[in-house]
This record gives sequence, C-alpha cells and structure tokens, in this order.
Amino acid sequence: MKRKALEREPSSGNVFADLGLANPGEHLIKAGLVVRIHRIIRQRKLTQADAAELMGIDQPKVSAMLAGQFRGYSVERLMRFLVALGHDVEIVVKPKKRGTAELRVA
Repeated sequence: MKRKALEREPSSGNVFADLGLANPGEHLIKAGLVVRIHRIIRQRKLTQADAAELMGIDQPKVSAMLAGQFRGYSVERLMRFLVALGHDVEIVVKPKKRGTAELRVA
C-alpha cells in the first residue's frame, strides 16, 4: 500500500496568522509573555497558588493562562505579571534591520 504525501503549506512564522485569527501579532506577543511567565514559575519552583498570590489573581486563572487561555489579558497586564514575579520588562524601539518591522518577545 502506497502512502500519499501530506500536503504542506509554508508557515508565515506566526501560527496565529496562519490560523486566520484577528490581531495575530498581538496573540504572538501574548503567547511569548505567557511562555516567559511559565518559565519563571518553573525556575522558581512556585506552585500555581504561590504565583497567583504574587500576580494578584487566583490560582484557576493562572492554570487557565498557562493552558493557553490568555485572550482576556492585555499585553500590559502580562508584563505586570512578569514584574510581580521579580523580572524587569524593557521595551526597546529600534529601526528595522531588513524586511518588515515586527513585534517580538526576546
């Protein structure tokens, strides 16, 4: 039995754009911030309850956010969570190097 080759479509580099969601750049930034929040929680070995207390939200909201349900949070609020977890947040504006200008979480 011969296998059919899967159809592939090149990615734009933003899964949210590839899925056709509105405001894909904002979703990508939020996802990057949530990834950083998750890493910090893991690195500091915080429970979700401890992290929630530091961030000023309840534990079920931390759980939902880490599970990918972060649409209800603004970029600013996610940055405030990072500050509450003991990290500086720096916004850098610079001329683009090549191609189109972009937003990203470094």
